[in-house]
Amino acid sequence: MSAYDLVVRGGTVADGTGGSLWDGDVAIKDGKIAAVGIVTGSGTEEIDARGKLVTPGYVDIHTHYDAQVTWDTQFSPSTNHGVTTVLMGNCGVGFAPCAPDRREQMIDVMEGVEDIPGIVMAEGLPWNWESFPDYMDAIERRRMDADFAVAVPHIPIRVHVMGQRAIDREPATAADMRAMAALVSEGLDVGAFGFSTTRVVGHRTASGEQLPVTTASEEELMAIAMAMKPHGRSLFMSASEFDTSDGFSSEFRMLARIAEASGLTTTFPLLQYNEFPDRWHEIAEACAAERRRGVDIYGQVVGRPVGVLYGLQLTLHPFRGCPSYDRIDHLPVAVRAAEMRKPEVRAAILAEMALPLDTNVYPAFMRDIALCYAMGDDPDYSPAEADRFDIVAARRGCSVETVAYDALLEANGEGILYFPARNFTRYNLDVVHTMLGREDTVLGLGDGGAHVGSICDGSMQTYMLSYWTRDRKGDRLSVAEAVRLMTGHTASVGGFGDRGIVGTGYKGDLNVIDYDALALSPPRASFDLPAGGRRLTQAARGYVATIVSGTVTSRDDRSTGALPGRLVRGRRNWPARTADRAANAALPSRGSVFSCSPS
Repeated sequence: MSAYDLVVRGGTVADGTGGSLWDGDVAIKDGKIAAVGIVTGSGTEEIDARGKLVTPGYVDIHTHYDAQVTWDTQFSPSTNHGVTTVLMGNCGVGFAPCAPDRREQMIDVMEGVEDIPGIVMAEGLPWNWESFPDYMDAIERRRMDADFAVAVPHIPIRVHVMGQRAIDREPATAADMRAMAALVSEGLDVGAFGFSTTRVVGHRTASGEQLPVTTASEEELMAIAMAMKPHGRSLFMSASEFDTSDGFSSEFRMLARIAEASGLTTTFPLLQYNEFPDRWHEIAEACAAERRRGVDIYGQVVGRPVGVLYGLQLTLHPFRGCPSYDRIDHLPVAVRAAEMRKPEVRAAILAEMALPLDTNVYPAFMRDIALCYAMGDDPDYSPAEADRFDIVAARRGCSVETVAYDALLEANGEGILYFPARNFTRYNLDVVHTMLGREDTVLGLGDGGAHVGSICDGSMQTYMLSYWTRDRKGDRLSVAEAVRLMTGHTASVGGFGDRGIVGTGYKGDLNVIDYDALALSPPRASFDLPAGGRRLTQAARGYVATIVSGTVTSRDDRSTGALPGRLVRGRRNWPARTADRAANAALPSRGSVFSCSPS
């Protein structure tokens, strides 16, 4: 009889602590890691990991699978990239609590903020819940390819309590605040990992209205945070924007006051904006100062630019809004591309780019063509400046509109343009390297499950490992550190103390990776949502196996169909955290290509 359910043999292990890589085996029994190092007992199943990198399963604390979890069995695209735990309910959006007469409003919010087609949600959501506890019970019955947890979202809470007054963004009364606080507390009672809200003015409903929570007062947010305090340390996540034009950011100071008073782990997006390229550093330094005072606050950062993707099959591209294009937009993409190649249609569309864009319908940045790049078959998220469309246009002696037009028509109309909207002001990722190296940041903002027709950053984890430790020219991260940022660190900040480390007693979530072969496939439009809805997906190459609770969910980059993923209710404690680094440090260390020292 086998001693273990699964043994991964002879791999080079990056254990999630940030310590040295080591060679050895990892054995799993009953869903947990039972032994590491030299494992003498056999496994019912064994994986030969010689020459392969072994990591903990990745923990993603910023996703939007709140709808997808109710109709799908896979958290794709995230689980294509080694993610074994996701946290949903971010940015204040979600579907519970929700009375039957408010369902359309919640769909309108999610469609506008997260670019999930309304028809997809209308047909896909089963609505077998009303309260937040009901929702948790409903999704607990789901069987998925990764574990999942939820934060209580502000928008449905506010609308549930205040009704139309919330939609109209009226100030909450004292009674409203008490009721909202009680509902959030109830959510934590049934296992929510925290609370989320949004303060982003650009977040709008599909009908163009500002969100019900954008202008919520500090008093309202503080009331919710203080109601969370008796539950112990949990997450308070705010999608905030920061204005430092009138002295230092009042928004950041508000978040710091909430974090200090409540003791909650508070996070906010930390991004570089083209308009204010150094503001992120002011905010980061203020965050570091608060942490030195003992305030538990982090900036959530991403490992590459926040990139908007344009395509004829996607939500946005530069030629939407041109009358000659809009007349053919309903055609199948191949037929549409053939029409666009006709000289008279091409000339008309390019001429109409001089017409003003209706910014009530389309975002103004949709016409920032000069800053775009062609995605191509080998996606490069830090493209060379020579490939930027304004440089290409000058080299070809044509307009940037012509360059974009031709790029969209590649692959029979399935060409994709890449617009790095954040973190690429100076046309390189040096600023991201600095962000990732700070002690006051945590990896997040991948947005898996959201922006399904315009962003596909759910592939972030594959990029983190392949680019930052291997492919980057310039300052790199070690494999050990990149893995820690995606596993031990995100798990610790998020409250998933039982995972993210390869050590005895931790959850049996692993990746076995062919490091040299690891690569991203190009993003593609897929039509596999309810009602035939479209979304962006992205595959990877190099995942020999992904393992959840000791069960192989993916083998050689393909799903096995196994669904061991379950709802995680409530924060998890560490099984033996303080011993991990010391115990693993005693194992044979590895000085190999996997160490990839900076160059």
